[in-house]
Amino acid sequence: MDKNLFQRLITGSLFVIVLVSAICFSVWSMVGIFLLITILGLREFYKLANKAGAHPQKIFGTILGALILLAAFFFKACPTRLIILLLPLSFLPFFIELYRKKHNPFANIAWTILGLFYIAIPFSLLIMKFVPFHFLMPHLPGEVPAPNVYNFRPLLSIFVLIWISDSMAYVFGRLFGKHKLFERISPKKTWEGFIGGLIFTAAAGAAFGHWLLFDITNSHMEITWTCVAIVISISGMLGDLTESLLKRSIDIKDSGKLLPGHGGILDRFDALLLATPFAIFTYWICEYISSSFPL
Repeated sequence: MDKNLFQRLITGSLFVIVLVSAICFSVWSMVGIFLLITILGLREFYKLANKAGAHPQKIFGTILGALILLAAFFFKACPTRLIILLLPLSFLPFFIELYRKKHNPFANIAWTILGLFYIAIPFSLLIMKFVPFHFLMPHLPGEVPAPNVYNFRPLLSIFVLIWISDSMAYVFGRLFGKHKLFERISPKKTWEGFIGGLIFTAAAGAAFGHWLLFDITNSHMEITWTCVAIVISISGMLGDLTESLLKRSIDIKDSGKLLPGHGGILDRFDALLLATPFAIFTYWICEYISSSFPL
């Protein structure tokens, strides 16, 4: 077996095992892994900003990103407190730049804030949507978790749908790919791969809504997760292309070297980061429609 392929398989397997275990084990391990990913992702992002000629506020940006995620977790039940805490902190980069004596303050402030929107906000949205406030209430073994108990299945489903979309797009692209999807940015991606990934992801979303999420009597769940899966497949592909565009603009192949054979944190979560806001929005819309027009 090719040494690089073996390295990719080992790293990828360990990566999936650690992430899935952390999400499934408890709400605290889930928040812990999300916090670690946010910190490492911001660190990578600000290094890319340096290569682009900017000087973002790395330390403050990383601390603020961690605070945003933790605030989304602890103040979920009281959004007003969350806004009161984060609103003034989000504007501090403007004042901090006064004392840094760096060139191009516009770019420095912009890159600092952009990192928060690109990395910290998506993971915070996942917590806000799928982690209830009363997450410590126990339930009996084998009992279906109540709505106010931490249920890892919806959260894990978002990640699995991303992986299914990426994997099936790769498989269909290798087997049937002839028409380039976006050759200027990613010469290997094809329309055949994208369509194959989209179909399989939509089917997986329907299956998750029907069986995995334990609501086989509610047809709205099946429709909701099918729509979420379609949005994830499309926006995840665009997220992948967007990160490729950013890396090409500063002439690098990988965002980092943390994961041997796979690059950095941003390389592994590029699809998720930009797919999450659209997936959450789609989920909210479907929930609103299902509550307003019950079947």
